[in-house]
Amino acid sequence: MSSVENSIITDLSLAPEGHLKIDWASAHMPVLNRVREQFEKEQPFKGLKVSISLHLEAKTAYLAKVVQAGGAEVTITGSNPLSTQDDICAALVEDGITVFGKYNPSPEEFKQLNVKALESKPDLIIDDGGDLVTLLHTDYGQYGVNLRGGAEETTTGIIRLKALEKEGALSFPMVAVNDAYCKYLFDNRYGTGQSVFDGINRTTNLVVAGKTVVVAGYGWCGKGVAMRAKGLGAQVIVTEIDPIKAVEAYMDGFTVMPMIEAAKHGDYFVTVTGNRDIIRKEHYEVMKDGAILSNAGHFDVEVNKVDLEAMSVSKRVVRRNIEEYVMEDGRKFYLLAEGRLVNLAAGDGHPAEIMDMTFALQALSLKYVNDHYESMGKVVANVPYDIDQQVASYKLEALGMGLDTLTKTQADYLDSWK
Repeated sequence: MSSVENSIITDLSLAPEGHLKIDWASAHMPVLNRVREQFEKEQPFKGLKVSISLHLEAKTAYLAKVVQAGGAEVTITGSNPLSTQDDICAALVEDGITVFGKYNPSPEEFKQLNVKALESKPDLIIDDGGDLVTLLHTDYGQYGVNLRGGAEETTTGIIRLKALEKEGALSFPMVAVNDAYCKYLFDNRYGTGQSVFDGINRTTNLVVAGKTVVVAGYGWCGKGVAMRAKGLGAQVIVTEIDPIKAVEAYMDGFTVMPMIEAAKHGDYFVTVTGNRDIIRKEHYEVMKDGAILSNAGHFDVEVNKVDLEAMSVSKRVVRRNIEEYVMEDGRKFYLLAEGRLVNLAAGDGHPAEIMDMTFALQALSLKYVNDHYESMGKVVANVPYDIDQQVASYKLEALGMGLDTLTKTQADYLDSWK
């Protein structure tokens, strides 16, 4: 059955616009282009089936095409119902990739689209947030009979994977791409920082300068969001549970306080923790009128929507991706993108040059799993350092930059204890 016959998408006629987006992204992804050249020659996935669950937009589409260029039969689905772009889905189907994805499906339909992506019984997977892995470890294990392993994109997925590993329940090896240097130092920090405010600014059309931005969580993503908020002229408050990260935020020039205090001051709120209920009832009770709530963590549980609904007397959509909640005392709060990933649900995600490095890591890590799965064991593995260095080297070459190399005297000095 062809990709057109097998896929579930919204409208195949949208493909031309999708092709333009993918072409634009690929033109700004020189590292991934180098990997594609390698894959076209070596055909590392020849005869294999690869299922992918990622945010279905242009940069992800190009990763899928690079894996396909390596010989794979590729199936892809979306990892978030609001980040899937229907024109991208159509373009991928025209390019021979099976797609199960559409913008804003119901929760039940979203799950079934993910399940459909596994029905081919893949040999390898790429996951984002652990949804495919969770399905394979619950009611759909029969689709994992051929699975050699895979790669995980994000912090939330790795947390879930490590919980499975700790219980001794993980059924196959997974590479933690999120923990690679070229992922968290660049994607999580510079990608998230820029794309969060791309999403917020295009959605609200309001100024950030002079406002107070509350950033919940000072991991690598939180660092990027705080840095970009400061660059836009905002006053920044950071909330944390880790005293070391809290001191780091302070040393970086930000105010640190508990959320119950920060809630009184914030004009914008951005949650980036990977946990749930970061903003909840007691925080809404003290928030200022007009507060704008957003989330950049993987799931829509960081801003508690149940409490927000229960406390409000009315709710309406005031702009695309903005819901207004009116409290009994007349205060109004604005939730962006239903509390889902604001940079993807209300924007185009990270810049192409950033995802270039991350998706090169994904592609090379997938090849690594395929080459070594028999000896890896059922573990959550780190990206090998030589892959990290390879990606960084390709990036420097693309930038026209070079490195120094050690002389023999210098190398001998570093290797000596004298």
